Amino acid sequence: MDNLIKEVSEKMDKSLSALKNAFNKIRTGRANPALLDDIKVDYYGNLTPINQTSNISVEEGRSIVISPWDKNLIPEIEKAILSSDLGLNPSTSSDLIRVTMPALTEETRQDYIKQARAEAENSRVSIRNIRRDANNSAKEEQQASEISEDELRRIEDLIQKETDKHISIIDTELKNKEADLLEI
Repeated sequence: MDNLIKEVSEKMDKSLSALKNAFNKIRTGRANPALLDDIKVDYYGNLTPINQTSNISVEEGRSIVISPWDKNLIPEIEKAILSSDLGLNPSTSSDLIRVTMPALTEETRQDYIKQARAEAENSRVSIRNIRRDANNSAKEEQQASEISEDELRRIEDLIQKETDKHISIIDTELKNKEADLLEI
């Protein structure tokens, strides 16, 4: 049964990882290279993430600087950033691309906070579904007389502790993301 708890923990960790990735895609007023992680550029016929074609760094907290290894990629990278749904406008100077993060309006901040809360709720639902499936699995084993009723209660308690731990982490991550979004 320890395998079940380990499996539950691993699945819940994957849910947290997905939440963190979703939060990275929600733009704040600060520059964050992770924002560009999902943008792919046509690199000699292959769609390749920008971070695998260039050096990406943050400059002065509000700008992302992209330095492509192959200077012929500059127009492709600009096109990929413009066509992403991030609302960013790249500007090129010689062999660098600068992406200045526009200041967030109050309305935009509230929209991003709603988006963050929705992502957090999706993660909570996912965690609860994992808990439900694990509890059902344990009950099936108990009904098949593979484990005792006391063992079932112990397993359900351990699953609940994992659930509470992961929900608490989701709440903390959401609070941090909201603080980032409200920061001016």
